[in-house]
Amino acid sequence: MAPKESPLIIRDKNQMRKWSRTMRSQGNIIALVPTMGYLHQGHLSLINEAHKHANLVAVSIYVNPGQFSPNEDLSTYPSDFQGDIQKLLSVPGGVDVVFNPINLYDYGEIDSGGEGVVVVEGDQVVSCIEKSGLGHETWVRVEKLEKGLCGMSRPVFFRGVATIVTKLFNIVEPDVAVFGKKDYQQWRVIQRMVRDLDFSIKVIGSEITRENDGLAMSSRNVHLSPEEREKALSINKSLSRAKSAAKDGQVQCEKLKNLVIQCITEAGGIIDYAEIVDQHSLEKKEFIKGPVVFCVAAWFGKVRLIDNMEINL
Repeated sequence: MAPKESPLIIRDKNQMRKWSRTMRSQGNIIALVPTMGYLHQGHLSLINEAHKHANLVAVSIYVNPGQFSPNEDLSTYPSDFQGDIQKLLSVPGGVDVVFNPINLYDYGEIDSGGEGVVVVEGDQVVSCIEKSGLGHETWVRVEKLEKGLCGMSRPVFFRGVATIVTKLFNIVEPDVAVFGKKDYQQWRVIQRMVRDLDFSIKVIGSEITRENDGLAMSSRNVHLSPEEREKALSINKSLSRAKSAAKDGQVQCEKLKNLVIQCITEAGGIIDYAEIVDQHSLEKKEFIKGPVVFCVAAWFGKVRLIDNMEINL
């Protein structure tokens, strides 16, 4: 297939909305792939998936400050916009438009500059948006699904994700949106949000893309030292062992969790969580009696990695 022309780059949200409405009025189906940039093969696989469901593909590149708390890695999150565009040119079928807004929380209003604080169950939870005093105070919450797993150590994260995805959906107005299953909880949160708020958007979950050695692709992998990266392979290896053990009849979740925790800890990782949960409700399970997903988050050095593996007995 001949390489596609460079995508149209749009930074203004009104222009983005106008483009989408014009394209849809001509009978086109639009797929959106939301990203925070620093694209890798995992992102490109989402675009390949998007082409299966639409004839026009939009990719958003926006590092969302609303999902970072002040002590997280917003300031060091990697970016390479020109490199991203070059990678998009390599995708079969290409990308039609890249939405790269400067700030989706700047409304052109005079703000008092005060720090906003959102109180959640008695605890103050402050995001980078609130610390910056930009006046944004409307948040989307998916109350049950956001609480466990990553929500335990990142209380700001999922309301930030749900809010920015809602904004992107309202601006781009896609027919289809594609998310990676590596961020399993995020995918399920967005699915539930779309269902509950009656968005007319089909949410697709795309399988995890891994390096040749099994490490799940992530923009944060660049921060791993060679030694840390080698140790991080323990995540996928231990998940694979747990899945094999489950297929061989070990359905007691505590024993499977201990297997994974021990493997990662012995490799030098620090466990954030290791949980076996229902694939849809994300509720913890004691025994595997139906489709579950084994979700893990672990620190290697200063890098927090997440991975998961579905188990369908």
